[in-house]
Amino acid sequence: MSDTATTAADTAPPLRRDAERNRQRILRAAELVFAEHGLGAPMDAVAHRAGVGVGTVYRRFRDKEALVEALFEARVGRIIGIADEALECSSGWTGLLHFLREVSLLQAGDRGLREIALSTGYGRSRVAALRTRVARSVDQLVDRAQAEGELREEITGNDIPLLLFMVGEVAQNSRGLRPGLASRYLGLLVDGMRTRSGSTPLEQSMDDDELEAFMQGWGPAPR
Repeated sequence: MSDTATTAADTAPPLRRDAERNRQRILRAAELVFAEHGLGAPMDAVAHRAGVGVGTVYRRFRDKEALVEALFEARVGRIIGIADEALECSSGWTGLLHFLREVSLLQAGDRGLREIALSTGYGRSRVAALRTRVARSVDQLVDRAQAEGELREEITGNDIPLLLFMVGEVAQNSRGLRPGLASRYLGLLVDGMRTRSGSTPLEQSMDDDELEAFMQGWGPAPR
């Protein structure tokens, strides 16, 4: 019995290590697959990229929602980091430009991250917490830039996610044509945000409820 017990004890740690290696392999594969194809990519694609059977994926993660949740913290946390960096800039206008440019670049290279950050389909509670935290920073940048006289008074913090959405659409649909093309349209949008005489009057910005409804209608639903 002692030999049997020893053998079982000796073999358990390698099995646990194998399971953890598979889990990390699946997470790395999911990051790549979702970055390239978005959250609509099937679990089979993740399994193929990881070099494991789809059953192994489901043993580690009960469904795609659980897999996305596991990826969420590190990936979307970068947006919070960019917002914090923007607040450290010398002016509100400079910080706002930094935020728009860096988040646009991040979204352009990671379709899955963009879908998580701009939708309510996955990780609903965490996405809501992210938006609340980032929104506070963006509101501060908007207020500072307007106080400096650089940003049009009609613009609100709720305009920023929509601007990122528009630039993100260009980035995603021009990846195979000309990488970086979205920066042209970000530049055009930024120029339209600046205070200047003769600017075209703007319609009222979305309020919080309208913005949430927009995201609900656009965002990919969990599968």
